[in-house]
Amino acid sequence: MNAVKIVVYNISIPKAAEYPALIEIWEAAVRTTHHFLQEAHIQHFRLLILNEYFAAVDLFCIRDEAGQIMGFSGLSSEMVEMLFIHPQHVGKGIGKILMQHAVTECGIRKVDVNEQNPDALANDQHCTERFLVANPVTFYKTSV
Repeated sequence: MNAVKIVVYNISIPKAAEYPALIEIWEAAVRTTHHFLQEAHIQHFRLLILNEYFAAVDLFCIRDEAGQIMGFSGLSSEMVEMLFIHPQHVGKGIGKILMQHAVTECGIRKVDVNEQNPDALANDQHCTERFLVANPVTFYKTSV
């Protein structure tokens, strides 16, 4: 009989002291997926996110069993404004867990997805379609 490892992830609200870890996750994810951004844009948004945007949303992070943050979401009263997963943890279902938390626990029904990142839109739609049959989510495309 093969042993099965059960992985436990914890969703929590990050402390302001953890914002530098979140911005590192954001930057790693953006550098991996947002090839349309120039370096000046990344640096510009990095400062805005760290100094203004984090404070403007309800943040949730997902941690591994050791307490390390692997990804995070930022929610407004009605929309997923940001969802970023560290590239080392992509493909583990972490984005899906954060999206499901936003929808089922926080009542979110809208998602803001950058239109220059079609993979993110497809992934977010895929993550939500399995658990949102009765309560569909609307995706809004924005651009930089």
